[in-house]
Amino acid sequence: MTEQRIIMIWFTILMLLLVKNSKEVISASNYLIGLGSYDITGPAADINMMGYAKTYQTTSGIHLRLRARTFIVAEPQGNRVVFVNIDACMASQIVTLEVLKRLKARYGNLYTKNNVAISATHTHAGPGGYLQYFVYLITSFGFVRQSFDALVDGVEQSIIQAHDNLRPGSIYMNKGELLDTGVNRSPSAYLNNPAEERYIYKHDVDKDMTLLKFVDDEWGPVGSFSWFAVHGTSMSRTNPLISGDNKGVAARFMEDWFDQDCNGNKSSDAFKAKVNPPRISSIIPFVHEIHCELHELNASFQSSSSKSAIRFKSLSRRVRSALRQADRPRFVSAFCQTNCGDVSPNVLEASCIDTGSPCDFNHSTCGGKNDLCFGRGPGADEFESTRIIGDRQFKKAVELFNTASEQLKGKVDFRHTYVDFSKLEVTISKQGGGTKVIKTCPAAMGFSFAAGTTDGPGSFDFKQGDVKGKAFWRWLSYLLKKPNQKQVDCQHSKPILFNTGEMKLPYDWSPAILPVQILRIGQLVILSVPGEVTTMAGRRLRNAVKTVLTTEGSKEFDDNVHVVIAGFTNAYSQYVTTFEEYQIQRYEVSF
Repeated sequence: MTEQRIIMIWFTILMLLLVKNSKEVISASNYLIGLGSYDITGPAADINMMGYAKTYQTTSGIHLRLRARTFIVAEPQGNRVVFVNIDACMASQIVTLEVLKRLKARYGNLYTKNNVAISATHTHAGPGGYLQYFVYLITSFGFVRQSFDALVDGVEQSIIQAHDNLRPGSIYMNKGELLDTGVNRSPSAYLNNPAEERYIYKHDVDKDMTLLKFVDDEWGPVGSFSWFAVHGTSMSRTNPLISGDNKGVAARFMEDWFDQDCNGNKSSDAFKAKVNPPRISSIIPFVHEIHCELHELNASFQSSSSKSAIRFKSLSRRVRSALRQADRPRFVSAFCQTNCGDVSPNVLEASCIDTGSPCDFNHSTCGGKNDLCFGRGPGADEFESTRIIGDRQFKKAVELFNTASEQLKGKVDFRHTYVDFSKLEVTISKQGGGTKVIKTCPAAMGFSFAAGTTDGPGSFDFKQGDVKGKAFWRWLSYLLKKPNQKQVDCQHSKPILFNTGEMKLPYDWSPAILPVQILRIGQLVILSVPGEVTTMAGRRLRNAVKTVLTTEGSKEFDDNVHVVIAGFTNAYSQYVTTFEEYQIQRYEVSF
């Protein structure tokens, strides 16, 4: 509860500043837009993967290469914002800082911490070792320079590409409901939220996809960025192949789909009736390069010769047009992450692998053991499940892309601050009326963390929903750092397994000071959150920000303002949940 309320408060403060300075409005046609994409795959052998925290899961090949995809939106003589979507488990503060350092050397103060956001898809199938806090480096056995360099180099190059591609253009937005792509993996925690609040929403996960369509004034559509809440855990904890998981698949499908057809209104039927090799190649649709102008040229040569003079002039225009295609910006499509904290792509019911029966509802165990309870994807294996979940996102994106009509209009703006979440005083409402002041404390990890999730169960006798903890594990963890009573009381109802916020050897185990950022493009507001936000926590955050936007300051915004949460952005601090979910102590609240 504390962390969620604090994040809301800081976003409220930033929004007041944003609204106060949002009196100027630029014309709808005055944006400069640029997109870029660059490889960030990293070492494909012998490096521990980031996500499942399993030391045995090391890279040994490539299923799908990883990329950094960037858009820049700028006012011709004013502000600009940069949004980078990376195929990685989470953003890293040291990666962000190194990228900003390089951008400053190249562009001066044009791109800074204030207007650059680096967000991750949350794939669990990428190389690890690129973060700076000890708890995130345990399974990778320390910092991995190759992983870090691949990310920094790729992000920098994708931003350079986007900067070099800046041209006049427009941005269109669309939203739509996507079903059968994500389920709540902690429904018992979600059900602890107030019934009157749950009644407002049809589903226990967010089903809406939000898409931006970028249209160059000369070239037409040049890219799309979309946000949809679903974990990058279609690939399992035993997978050794680097992969962008379901969002990486969706991005590859979308980019290949656009390249295959140069006609105006496209259909997602482009991938029908293709026979693919198994496993790795089956994730990628058959790539069929179509050079539109040259095809038209060929068709013209085959037409009747009765209109030779007219046809010759037409051919010359088409030849010139075909030659210009080399200058056309490459289509870039990113499938970004939002409030997916409790959303799994394994859409079939979690069941016990020994009996086939449903897992225990409250603890996700089978006969008291968590390592027998698994969620299942829609495919026959993890490769097929990854393809299916990616394909569903891709097809919805195509639909939204083809029908996008709401044009973003207005100011480009941004706000950024650093917050020490371990030393804040927050005023909250009390039950029965009145308010009270509470103080935050350093981070800690609970017993449910070690239980894992139905996407990737933990080991030993840990289980989700444990509000007490076992004495043996408590005694063992206290050898590292025993929490004092103040810390125990502050973290209640979480039983502390690792007192990470107060563990400093060999260096800090977990973050305390984190970046909070807001980007604005017209009536779209992007909230850069350095963590994993659950479904209901995300809804509360979006609603709180929208209320501030529509009621405070110059009241420039109306109900048509769109608020999007970009999770895993600029840094990483694990989960943000509601107070009610925190009481249940499922995996998501144990950090």
